[in-house]
Amino acid sequence: MATWNLTDTEHHILICNGSSCNKAGAEELTQGIRGEIAAKGLDPVIHTSRTLCNGRCQDKCVLITYPDGHWYKEMSSEDAPRFVEALMRGNSLEDKVSHSYNGRYFEPTEGTVLGVEKDREIVKRVSKK
Repeated sequence: MATWNLTDTEHHILICNGSSCNKAGAEELTQGIRGEIAAKGLDPVIHTSRTLCNGRCQDKCVLITYPDGHWYKEMSSEDAPRFVEALMRGNSLEDKVSHSYNGRYFEPTEGTVLGVEKDREIVKRVSKK
């Protein structure tokens, strides 16, 4: 196992590789983004992590960026070049953003399916510890 030096890291990309996203091309998206990062010599600046399901299966393929806090939907390997370019310019792919962090919560963009509510009873029991 590697232990990456994150000292120069400015961006962290979480790429969903859960079942629904995998069926929709998550592996190709992962490799496309990693290929763009490597081709531009940005490995020290951008770190990527594959995740399992992020719970937004309707939005497949899902990608999340930090620290800016954007959730992307319907991403494909064809989006990789313009995604990495936008990230380095401090922009987002507005046509692909499903949620953006506004300082308090993740705000959905217009037309994004909100989804089902999490079980509040479970959340309350866990938070009372």
